[in-house]
Amino acid sequence: MKNKRFAIALIMMILMSPFSVAAQEKISVAVAANFISAFKEIAEDFEKKTGVKAEGTFSSTGNLYSQIKNGAPYDVFLSADIERPEVLQKEGWTEGSFIYARGKVILWSADKKFCKTATWQEALKVSKIKKIAIANPQTAPYGAAAKEALIKLKLWDNIQDKMVIAQSIAQSFQYASTDSVDAGFCALSASVSPEGLKGCFYVVPEAPDVVQGACVAKNTKNKKGAELFAGYLLSEHALKIKQKYGYH
Repeated sequence: MKNKRFAIALIMMILMSPFSVAAQEKISVAVAANFISAFKEIAEDFEKKTGVKAEGTFSSTGNLYSQIKNGAPYDVFLSADIERPEVLQKEGWTEGSFIYARGKVILWSADKKFCKTATWQEALKVSKIKKIAIANPQTAPYGAAAKEALIKLKLWDNIQDKMVIAQSIAQSFQYASTDSVDAGFCALSASVSPEGLKGCFYVVPEAPDVVQGACVAKNTKNKKGAELFAGYLLSEHALKIKQKYGYH
């Protein structure tokens, strides 16, 4: 309930404040790797509307969380889960957290022949499939969601010898798009990138939606700019961009 009230407050803030009003010129944003493409477009549009430059640092959610815990001076954290922003709220790093996106897991391959079978499970079982990338389930929520789907279908143990662990969901896609592996568990957002459009993919319905939370640092030096960006994330302007990249 507290998170919902916080999100409503952000929406009200952005509705009541002109986009052109900004305290300073720059904010630092820690961005989960799945959200790279969407963030870049959002940041560009946000800067045009406000004059505030949102500079992103991209990595797995777990790595970014560790950086924050070790004192990294981020103004805003865009996580690929809701748990870590909630922990940061309990620990006093932020005053509130909110959901900014929901993503889906896909199994993507640069080889369009990979998608000839009826299901993604059957595609994994093809004998010529030797390597499959997955983001580290310990640090990357999309990797954890993919693992959950594999366990649910009793496939996790069977394909351990084929698994290649990536540092982040972006690296999992990189491995797949460069043919370092035959296929990779990726975020749906990767499928609409120029490189993603060259391959093929299956949606993995057995994987839970990845609920992504965000929060603003309590001690940010640019509180107005950071809160304005957080409010913008919930605006219709940002929603259109997020939908373009497969988020809902």
